[in-house]
Amino acid sequence: MMSILSKREYLSSIRIRYQTSPKGVKTMILNEFCRVCEYDRKYAIRFLQGKSQGLSNHIKAKRGRPTTYHHPEILAFLKRLWIASNLACGKRLKVMMSLWLPFDDTGISQTNQKLLLRISAATIDSLLTPLRSRYTKKGLATTKPGSLLKKHIPIKTSQWNERIPGFLEADTVAHCGTSMAGMFVFTLNTVDIATGWTEQRALWGKGEQGVLDALKSIEAALPFPLKGFDCDNGSEFMNWTILKHFQDRKRPVHYTRSREY
Repeated sequence: MMSILSKREYLSSIRIRYQTSPKGVKTMILNEFCRVCEYDRKYAIRFLQGKSQGLSNHIKAKRGRPTTYHHPEILAFLKRLWIASNLACGKRLKVMMSLWLPFDDTGISQTNQKLLLRISAATIDSLLTPLRSRYTKKGLATTKPGSLLKKHIPIKTSQWNERIPGFLEADTVAHCGTSMAGMFVFTLNTVDIATGWTEQRALWGKGEQGVLDALKSIEAALPFPLKGFDCDNGSEFMNWTILKHFQDRKRPVHYTRSREY
């Protein structure tokens, strides 16, 4: 079985001879070409007459934009940044780029630095795709979704635009080492979006009453009134106890949750 390259070389060597030969000789050349390359006669005639360019152009140019970002320096920097950021997505890496580049000591050229500052999030994700199966995020995810109240607690997507104090972002951090077996301590961490004021409380497990007591303690310690509370979809927050705590009061707290995953 001849390779495409061999067929192309054979065609280029007989095409001119075929086109300049008398009819009887053309038939002999055509028969030989069909036998060697295993082509149909009409298909072979188009090649020999120069009417089909399929074989000579078998290796086609790659569609789309040229591969501007496939430089070893760019790929190496993206890999370092991706791993250092615990496998952040392309959109976050793009924002980080201008913050990390000035402190990179590997000597990236000015040309490649400019390309990195212009690169899109989609291109970053595309370039990192071959690496995703080789690395995993550090740490354990302990969030168990609470699905019963999703219709009662709206999703808020503009929580980073608050300009006045009192809107808290909350999450829990597990202190379990490398295993989630048994009971262990959590930290309930809250951050005021406008001022950066933080309050933390230790929890033994993530039971509803323990989380409620911690939230009451945090609210009492705040130097401003609590206006909004935004959390993930974990069951420690997504329950009737916490929902009633924020809504059953004279001035209800604006209670929202983040998008899933």
